[in-house]
Amino acid sequence: MIFKDFASAQSTVLWAVFATAFIMGAVVNKTNFCTMGAVSDWVNIGDRNRFRAWLLAICVAIIGVLILESNGIVSLDKTLPPYRGSNFAWLEYILGGTMFGIGMTYGSGCANKTLVRLGAGNLKSLVVFAGISVSAYFMLNPFPGTDQTLYSELFYGWTSKLSISLSTHQDLGSLLAAHLGGNVETLRVIIGLLLAAGLLFYILKSSDFRRSYDNILGGVVVGLVVVVVWYITAALVTIAADGDMLSWTDYASVDSWEMLQDNLDARPRDVGVQSFTFINPIGQVLRLAVHGFNNVYVTFGVMAVLGVIAGSFIWSLVSRSFRIEWFANFKDFLNHIIGGVLMGIGGVLGLGCTIGQGITGISTLALGSFLTFTGIIFGSALTMKMQYYKLVYEDEASIIKTLLSALVDMKLLPAGMRKLDAI
Repeated sequence: MIFKDFASAQSTVLWAVFATAFIMGAVVNKTNFCTMGAVSDWVNIGDRNRFRAWLLAICVAIIGVLILESNGIVSLDKTLPPYRGSNFAWLEYILGGTMFGIGMTYGSGCANKTLVRLGAGNLKSLVVFAGISVSAYFMLNPFPGTDQTLYSELFYGWTSKLSISLSTHQDLGSLLAAHLGGNVETLRVIIGLLLAAGLLFYILKSSDFRRSYDNILGGVVVGLVVVVVWYITAALVTIAADGDMLSWTDYASVDSWEMLQDNLDARPRDVGVQSFTFINPIGQVLRLAVHGFNNVYVTFGVMAVLGVIAGSFIWSLVSRSFRIEWFANFKDFLNHIIGGVLMGIGGVLGLGCTIGQGITGISTLALGSFLTFTGIIFGSALTMKMQYYKLVYEDEASIIKTLLSALVDMKLLPAGMRKLDAI
């Protein structure tokens, strides 16, 4: 699609993102696609069907990206956030993912699920949303009257020192090509196909999953919308300006904008090749409010957040499942606040959430995305096990006892270190 001005192209991209997010919100609500629920089912009752739905979304996204990149339709070497970036912040990926996993357990769901529940009338999610937005906003934006952010104050001084500066991109294809030789694009295709094939084998070998329409629908649709939005932001629109044909992202870049626009303050924010992620975007909603709802701050992320909420809301009305929910007690309220704050901090630190790194990032085969994904699962599973021990043993279950026993259950410590009988 060719446009003569940026405003029209921007509007088309943003509304296309909203529409795609709307579909995601409705389908996630309908199918109960839930990454925290997937971990909970696995840890508590040994049911991996919802985890397989998550893996199916990953598989679909990987295949979709392979098709787009191998045909030259898009390039995901430079994205927002930089999944394949050469700065391999391995500690931040692991720590951020673990914090996010703990947070989503306390907050009763990941960022995407928070938006879905909010659309369905769950006011607990409004509190989680607030916790995410404030913490994510100040991870990236300075506190009033200072140049310090949460990230610079709490993490940069020590985590950045352990980051590894690579000579190439951090996706598996680039890393393998750098060490063994060969064509990067060819290796990406080979690795992607092998990974997708392995995932599909594991997913479809379960007869229960093959009979689960909602899990299949949820996995396929979530994976597809990630691919569709990669296409929307990378290749959907072109802008004809002063005889040049520029992509949406090229036009909005600093150099192009300075060349084509006199009003630098009007330069749009957070324009880039990107797909769904929900932590920074929830922070962008707060930024929009802070700047008096100036249209310049209506970004991809803001439209994605609003689209998911709207889609879930409409489905909840159609299915008559809309319900107002509130906290059972103050402890419940406090847990959700803590969960939101941990998700906001962890999601920014780890460059994404269960969707942003767990599906969107992995679709680029970025090594950091796999680390964050692992951290999320670990953090959530560990927290669930500790909560379960605390529920069963009550006052006898100290934090140290529950932690050691949970780590033994996860086979990360020897059995002799167990402090509470297995449950």
